[in-house]
Amino acid sequence: MLIATISAASMGPHLYARLGYDPVRDLVPVARTCHTPNCIAARIDLPATTLKEALDLARARPGQLTMGSPGNGTSGHLIGESLNRAAGVTMQHVPYRGTAPMMTDLLAGRLDLVHDNLPAYVQHARDGKLKILATTGAERWYSAPEIPTVAEAADMPGFSAMIWWGVQAPRGTPEPIIQQVAETILEGFATPEVRERLRGFSIEPAPLGSADFARHLDSEYQRWGEVVRAAQIRLD
Repeated sequence: MLIATISAASMGPHLYARLGYDPVRDLVPVARTCHTPNCIAARIDLPATTLKEALDLARARPGQLTMGSPGNGTSGHLIGESLNRAAGVTMQHVPYRGTAPMMTDLLAGRLDLVHDNLPAYVQHARDGKLKILATTGAERWYSAPEIPTVAEAADMPGFSAMIWWGVQAPRGTPEPIIQQVAETILEGFATPEVRERLRGFSIEPAPLGSADFARHLDSEYQRWGEVVRAAQIRLD
């Protein structure tokens, strides 16, 4: 068994010509476990107070606004490209080696926008050091309910992109074992103790059994493949 992530299972296969394995051919879904949204944050003095205004600014200045991510091919990068594509705008992608150096530049006003995991930005926003324009889930997130979703903030109904985790197994694993492990995972992630522990990291249980997880994986694989091809992103 191995931990499946959106990056490894749905994005990575499209970014590398020779990944070394094929998650569709070599692995089978067991269960999805949990998920969390990303956020779009902006420097405090960006002349936009909403995501819609930021996208209008990008539309008026094609390719001039900078969009940071924790690195080429990361979920932040691809979700940012997905949003740009849906909104019909272009921005200059600036890849960093993780959140810390990107945060430094955002707080210093050297970067216009970032796409990244939500928790690192919430306190800075509440302290008035940056602006969080939206979260990328379908609903407002419980740990920062004051922040609107992309659908709300940019008038883009239906837009949603979540970071998720799950479990996969090598193809050929006996079905009874897969079902037994899936049932154990679903039971565990339904307990109040697990939910409370995950919520401490701004993560929410989102368990799916093997059949539903298979459909989710297929949908995500297709979605992020389209984004990678449209943005012409390659990492090798």
